[in-house]
Amino acid sequence: MPAPTVLFISRDNDPEAGQWLTALQAALPQTRLLSFEQADADARTTAQVAIVAVADTDKLSALPALRWVQSLWAGVESLLACPALANTPIVRMTDPGLSRTMAEAVLAWTLYLHRDMPAYRQAQTNAQWAPLPYRPAGDKTVGVLGCGELGRAALASLNQAGFQTRAWSRSARTLPGTQHFAGLQTLPDLLHACDILVNLLPATAATEKLLNRPRLACLPRGAALINFGRGSVLDDQALLAELDSGRLSHAVLDVFRDEPLPPDSPFWQHPSVTVLPHISAPTPVHSAAAAAAASNVRRFLQRGVIPTPVDRERGY
Repeated sequence: MPAPTVLFISRDNDPEAGQWLTALQAALPQTRLLSFEQADADARTTAQVAIVAVADTDKLSALPALRWVQSLWAGVESLLACPALANTPIVRMTDPGLSRTMAEAVLAWTLYLHRDMPAYRQAQTNAQWAPLPYRPAGDKTVGVLGCGELGRAALASLNQAGFQTRAWSRSARTLPGTQHFAGLQTLPDLLHACDILVNLLPATAATEKLLNRPRLACLPRGAALINFGRGSVLDDQALLAELDSGRLSHAVLDVFRDEPLPPDSPFWQHPSVTVLPHISAPTPVHSAAAAAAASNVRRFLQRGVIPTPVDRERGY
């Protein structure tokens, strides 16, 4: 009996495609793993599952037997918007390494803001020797929007570092060491107490411009913002207005509505903004990520079980 075929979909000339194919094939030795370009007409016509790095409509439309797709990323908004996958279950990446990477990034950039690194960088530029008063981590509150796997891992790292933490999500949760707020009506209560706000929310209809001018105005004067979720959650003009007025002290932005960030974006040159190129929590090509995807694919090939897909209404 021939080995079942699994297709790998990536962007054209993806420099990591070969590494992913090698890692995934090693994790799925009983399958024939092919890139879309390697697959002949028969393989494209019969493949029931694809591991997808990019939502390429043309490629996905050429797979009529596709029953579900495994995303290589935690964020799946581009897959949900892909017309070729309108009726196809989409499964997010749930690699534990991704949570650790995000927790590391949240802690690193929270400490960057907590220890006044933007101010010291500006002082260096101005050749100023200007020490600032120190506040212990325990005197500062960090709020996290989003309490999924990434949010919970981030909160654990912040708690371990000694920060007071608050968290917000749509539904009630019990989070050790963290005060939790549930439902839209409670969001201002969380914001009022945050010295640093971390957004980890996905892009959905419900989160579109969730952080608008009235909600940003709920943050205390001098508060700072980290956006590691999605650019659509933030109202860019509202943020710029809050930064220009001096109400907010700094913003660390890793995600944007348009990526790469256009050269004419005001964020590039803004003195109160740190721009990052969407690097807070990449899915590196490694055995753990390949094993997480392979486990789902193997269960489907052996028992016909499609993993729990993304809830299209919620967007995650």
